[in-house]
Amino acid sequence: MAERKAYPLRINGEVLDAMQRWSDDELRSLNAQIEYVLREALRRAGRLKTPPAAAPDDEG
Repeated sequence: MAERKAYPLRINGEVLDAMQRWSDDELRSLNAQIEYVLREALRRAGRLKTPPAAAPDDEG
């Protein structure tokens, strides 16, 4: 697993409240939700390497 680093974040109160509601809906901590949203945005933008797909099973 990658090293985790602390980073202070300044964020608009309205955005923070919306993220908190979303994280509550998804049963995640606010920190985990922010990381999830950032990771998805990076992946969609092609800026985050995705892990290689698992090899297909020999069955079949």
